[in-house]
Amino acid sequence: MRVLVIGAGVGGLGVARALLAGGHEVGVYERAPALRTGGAALTLWSNGTGILDELGVSVADAGARIDVLEQRDQDGRLLVSVDVARAAAAYGHPHVSLPRRRLLERLADGLPPGTVAFDRACAAIEQDGDTVRARFRDGGVAEGDLLVGADGHRSVVRSQLWGGDPTEPTGWVTWQGLSPMATDVTSSRRGVMVVGRAGMCGLMPAGDGLLQWWFDVRRPSGEPMPSSPLAELRRRFGDWAAPVRDVLAAADDADVEFFPHYRHRVPRTWGSGRATLAGDAAHTMPPTQAQGANQALEDAWALAAALRAPSDLPSALREYERSRSRRAGRVARLAGTEVTDRYGPTLSRLTPDGLVSRFHTRWLRRISDYLATR
Repeated sequence: MRVLVIGAGVGGLGVARALLAGGHEVGVYERAPALRTGGAALTLWSNGTGILDELGVSVADAGARIDVLEQRDQDGRLLVSVDVARAAAAYGHPHVSLPRRRLLERLADGLPPGTVAFDRACAAIEQDGDTVRARFRDGGVAEGDLLVGADGHRSVVRSQLWGGDPTEPTGWVTWQGLSPMATDVTSSRRGVMVVGRAGMCGLMPAGDGLLQWWFDVRRPSGEPMPSSPLAELRRRFGDWAAPVRDVLAAADDADVEFFPHYRHRVPRTWGSGRATLAGDAAHTMPPTQAQGANQALEDAWALAAALRAPSDLPSALREYERSRSRRAGRVARLAGTEVTDRYGPTLSRLTPDGLVSRFHTRWLRRISDYLATR
């Protein structure tokens, strides 16, 4: 089967690897001139690393292992400590934080030459019987038996299939960076989430002396961008306990990336005919549950399974969508509440660490088609 994949992010490259392994012919079309290097770092939980293992992608040496998640208040007091290594042991796959560019490089490494075509921005798709076409802004056309829109939260393919963009802002935004910083978190196996009335600061080791840091804040839609993001962050968070103030002191405006949070209801049906979606195009969500990349890899794994021996391709695609919408929708709904950004120190302090650790282990299975089969 000839498969057209629109987008060379985590979802698109994951779909390409999974379908190539299944014996399909795959072409990936990316609007950017090269693999994207932005996006700072991301966290892969057991569902993501397990799927990568099946796709022949190793990230063992590409980041930092995460065994513990801590939540602290702005004065540095520990509120709760989650033993996420418990889930890694239960499922047999580690949790890893690594630069997004490293994951994209690993996913692209080993693809047949010519699999990914850059500078190919999709303008529209069309279907005619057993053929689906992608039309590009440069006037080119590609034909295939199946098309997968993996072109992110501003998906052209989704807008055509769904009749518009369903996303809405949550009122929260992230300022983030990936920097070489010598903090006690950088060389550890723990992530730290610091909450306060001003918002939330997250710190995660990413390997090779790199620290992934981010600040989530409420920001009304249409509010002018600050001339210096760091000056604004220092005004809001500069009096918080170490290592937050140390990170702010060491960072530079050139390190800062910005993105607003969006959400939408994940429907049961994502596509029509021989076209479907994967990744953020299918289930845009805020990063608060650190599941965006993992859910994109879940899509790749589930789609490959659905296409192993389909008696009817459109029916197989609709079944893939219905199956994935249940678990992807579950995590998208929780992420959309921005619950981890909200200030609630009393509840966190009163919740036993062991209870939260057990819940986290069960929660991963509840949002993972891959782990549910293990």
